[in-house]
Amino acid sequence: MGVDLGLPNFDAGLEELGLLAQTAGMQPVARVVCKRKAPDAALFIGSGKADEIKMLAVETGATEILFDQSLSPAQQRNLERLLEMPVNDRTMLILEIFAQRARSHEGKLQVELARLQYLSTRLVRRWSHLERQTGGAGVRGGPGEKQIELDKRMISESIKRTKERLSKVKKQRQTQRRQRERRNAFTVSLVGYTNAGKSTIFNALVKARAYAADQLFATLDTTTRQMYLGDAARSVSLSDTVGFIRDLPHGLIDAFAATLQEAADADLLLHVVDAANPDHLEQIEQVQRVLAEIGAATVPQILVFNKLDALEKAHRPLQLSDSFEIKDAFSDTGARVDRVFVSAQTGEGLPLLRQLLARQASLLPLADTPPFGEAVA
Repeated sequence: MGVDLGLPNFDAGLEELGLLAQTAGMQPVARVVCKRKAPDAALFIGSGKADEIKMLAVETGATEILFDQSLSPAQQRNLERLLEMPVNDRTMLILEIFAQRARSHEGKLQVELARLQYLSTRLVRRWSHLERQTGGAGVRGGPGEKQIELDKRMISESIKRTKERLSKVKKQRQTQRRQRERRNAFTVSLVGYTNAGKSTIFNALVKARAYAADQLFATLDTTTRQMYLGDAARSVSLSDTVGFIRDLPHGLIDAFAATLQEAADADLLLHVVDAANPDHLEQIEQVQRVLAEIGAATVPQILVFNKLDALEKAHRPLQLSDSFEIKDAFSDTGARVDRVFVSAQTGEGLPLLRQLLARQASLLPLADTPPFGEAVA
């Protein structure tokens, strides 16, 4: 379900919601759109459109309704009562995907924290079991304490415990980062919109076997490897990070602070773009917004236009390396950065990318003691 509120790229956003649903293991069976000047306070959509959705769900055998926009707890509750089936929004769908994909201990903690923070706002009269308890011996929570108050307290305690565990992980990352700084290592982070091909480029550059697939959020956990650059006669540290997406839930940005810190503290960002995607300019803008939110807007960038092999012959660039102006996320100013066209699948353009990396790495003085664990790229 998508509500056109007059914002640009509405169709692309709804198409992306369908891809997110498939990534989460669902099968979209119908698509409903409507236009409104503003969301309805009670249902987000009008009551007539809600009745239409209910009839369509019965006809298609749908078991869940997904909204492309974020719903308030009251709107979600009202819709579920009216439609008599689960209703979830874009935020919950992304959280579900992250929960399925997280592999590392840190990633699972980050997803759990974001999920708990999301659920903590949706306890108010959401479920029928939240009824007043009777007091007495052997009953949790004292005389007259409501079940909802117990649930809130349990979630609050879980959030506190998860934050404490994440804090320990963050300290470990800071220790590792300080070790790299002492070695004067040049750090590079791959960033970009989800499914732009970051992990495939990472594997091609460092000869690694990080998981890569043609799907949204294939990679959630940060992977770091050493890469030797012959032109600069030194090694650099290359990190593959989680992909960004339009309207990335703020809870996830906060929860993944430790992972995203790799991008904020990097000496250089490789901003990977899906050159074959017709909405790639808007995706660049969305990535710039997230980078600004995590404090990485001022980190030098190289734009890597990937999937050159997927471009039609008429749309292929005349040269593989040039410059491109990136707009500031929150102002009209911009800056020109190096751009290179590559194909991570065929290897075309990767030598040029290595040359640009070597040129940037040469700007940082080489440490006396070379980094250990080098892998020749």
